[in-house]
Amino acid sequence: MQNEDVWLVVPLYDEAAVIADVVREARAVFPNIVCVDDGSHDASAARAEQAGAAVVRHPVNLGQGAALQTGFDYALGDPGMRYVVTYDADGQHQIDDVEVMVERIRRDDVRVVFGSRFEGHPRRVMLFWHRMGNTFLTFLSNMTTNLDLTDMETCYKAFRRDVIQSIRINSNRFGFEPEITAKVAKRGYRIFEVPISYYGRDYWEGKKINWKDGFSALWTILRYGLFTDRASEPRTYTQLRRRARLRNYNRWVWERVRPFVGQRVLEVGAGSGTMTRFMYGRELIVASDKETPYVDRLRNAFRRRPGILVERFDLESDPPQNMTGHRFDTVTAINVLEHTTDDVRALRTAHALLVPGGRVVIFVPAGKALFGSMDRGIGHERRYEMDELLGKLKESGFEIEYAGFQNRAAKLAWWLNAKVFGRRALPSAQSRIFDSLVPLFRALEGDNPSSGLSLIAVGRKAA
Repeated sequence: MQNEDVWLVVPLYDEAAVIADVVREARAVFPNIVCVDDGSHDASAARAEQAGAAVVRHPVNLGQGAALQTGFDYALGDPGMRYVVTYDADGQHQIDDVEVMVERIRRDDVRVVFGSRFEGHPRRVMLFWHRMGNTFLTFLSNMTTNLDLTDMETCYKAFRRDVIQSIRINSNRFGFEPEITAKVAKRGYRIFEVPISYYGRDYWEGKKINWKDGFSALWTILRYGLFTDRASEPRTYTQLRRRARLRNYNRWVWERVRPFVGQRVLEVGAGSGTMTRFMYGRELIVASDKETPYVDRLRNAFRRRPGILVERFDLESDPPQNMTGHRFDTVTAINVLEHTTDDVRALRTAHALLVPGGRVVIFVPAGKALFGSMDRGIGHERRYEMDELLGKLKESGFEIEYAGFQNRAAKLAWWLNAKVFGRRALPSAQSRIFDSLVPLFRALEGDNPSSGLSLIAVGRKAA
């Protein structure tokens, strides 16, 4: 049957008059429907179930956002689900429009589709102040997300599985719309709008949103549009974003490792793509990460760049078959090995992926005595001593081609922040000051410092 990989998630609250017709009409096209009964006082749940929908019940009314999150969790339990669509229980929309949305999201480069009530379809004329409220909230949302949506508050949104699986929603009521919009915008997903028909209703017909929800939406737009919700991001996100802004420091790191980077590169732990950009122009770059939010951002940043592929990959796992055929001459692991549980296994995987004579380029934090609160805060399992790292490279089958330290001047600042002040992250002001002083530190340090905050090692696979 067609559309078996699509789930419709329907928040349901006191819609006994229409829900059976809504479900029957929808199931003629989309067999998988879950209605989340959000504490209804009438027979809504029973009628939805009789019409063929799966029903999950909230014992009390928690709100639209909570109902949608429950529905998403239910749909994610189906391993065959690839797309999920939010759908109203009130009969104001047409299932034909959902077909158009699903057709659009099946295209490879589309991750999210919004239905717009204000573009290109016949619609029942809305109440003036409701329309003004929608327009204002969409305008404010667009200002904070840099999108050009026409209808942010639409209840019709379609997502790919990996998108909705990696984002948690905090808003229990109608704040779901601006929150999810802000979060998908911050990920850089490619969003499409398609026109939908709309037959709005009045309060006597069961309309539930009111002016209080408008003020709640206003707060949600500002909260999630201007600030990042760390609960939806990996543990390392804040530090990685700050590090990406250190232009002088990142160029310094790149210039140290550049002589060892070949033409067919597997970049492990690419994160936000800072090093990927330096490598652009090589024959092949496979930028990889094990965290979904980073993989998504990499795909959006580099989807139209020739020679760059993006893959989900964990260096501690067995190499997927599509990796082994690339014939890599270089594997880079910059700020990666310290996050692994089994670093020797990770190095052996890198060894297996390289052609004879290929190199692994390692950049890790140095000095076990410096391990402290900042390492724990950004997920470091360890810091390395030179002999230890070189020994693990040899144990994994590599010959040592180069080893050296970098960034000696920052050791004292790291020690003070981690050991004395107990900070879990380097303050952003200190990061900016440090980056501005990088040219001075480079000049004072020279090419071969005797110690440093970081350690560079290059191993070669025997020819």
